[in-house]
Amino acid sequence: MDVSRRDFMKLAGVAALTTAAGSFGSAKTAEAAPSIKITQAPVIGSKNVTGTKYSGTAAKVYFTKKIDADSLIKIYNMINGEIFGKVAIKLHTGEPHGPNILPREWVKKFQALVPNSNIVETNTLYNAARYGTAGHRETIKTNGWDFCDVDIMDEFGGVDLPTNGGKHLQFVTMGKNMVNYNSMIVLTHFKGHYMGGFGGSLKNIAIGCASGQKGKVQVHQYNTALGMPPANDWVTKVPLEEKFMELMADSGKATCDFFGKRIVFINVMRRMSVDCDCAGTYAAEPTMKDIGILASNDILAIDQACCDLVWSAPDSKDLKERIESRHGLHQLTAMRNLNMGNSQYELISID
Repeated sequence: MDVSRRDFMKLAGVAALTTAAGSFGSAKTAEAAPSIKITQAPVIGSKNVTGTKYSGTAAKVYFTKKIDADSLIKIYNMINGEIFGKVAIKLHTGEPHGPNILPREWVKKFQALVPNSNIVETNTLYNAARYGTAGHRETIKTNGWDFCDVDIMDEFGGVDLPTNGGKHLQFVTMGKNMVNYNSMIVLTHFKGHYMGGFGGSLKNIAIGCASGQKGKVQVHQYNTALGMPPANDWVTKVPLEEKFMELMADSGKATCDFFGKRIVFINVMRRMSVDCDCAGTYAAEPTMKDIGILASNDILAIDQACCDLVWSAPDSKDLKERIESRHGLHQLTAMRNLNMGNSQYELISID
């Protein structure tokens, strides 16, 4: 069952994140819970995102309103207990000169403190600057990500990883080099997305780890016999439907299952355009204020928490419309149906 707009409106009525007070309340249940100030430390606010009481466990999602390199490092240290060995930092490096990508200096400072780490990416399915490896490396240089090694994981092909229990896909072809890593940090710029409604941690790995010319075809279910559309024609050639959200969940599960406990998720809610960083300079200017940085070991919990925060924000009309019009909340339902995480979470301030 999908998390409906009505459920989120319940949240909006009792949970508000404001720059002045910084308060975030629990979802309304049969017994109304008091609002909780996230400025206290530590603060744990159990959130029932479906509007009904729950029993059992809740995932931990850490949160800071401070958006800078030091806060990124601080919040990572809350979740990095299982990260070891050769570490992949999965980052959306963006199209040339994209105005909303994460600040390079922040990521540079962060990456320098993660031993034996480097950025990883894959080539695109749409025909633009990052379609081939050579152009992709030029874009990486243009956007300033060449401060460390950047592994374009599908440069030399792909590897089929199983989607255990996947609804549509039995396997997804990921970038071949992904299996060379012991751990993965999914560092995501949370924002809107033309097809998915929003791009959070799921989108970052479901599309971002799939090989450009095979895995991404599987996830998009694109008919290559029709010919590859140019970048600006892409959205008219691919259907927008809930099946896409389910395919993304299948793909994301393959990556999560491969790394097991050795994968963590950080979502930066900054410059949240309705468009993805793949839109480059064509991305719409953000119309809502920045919110903060979230981190978790649970992919469903962190994307759920980000959606809750969007719905709680008074200036999120445009982003909510983008998510609703694409049925983007079905990403959360699809992950829940695949047992990828816990939609019940505690929001824990580190401020």
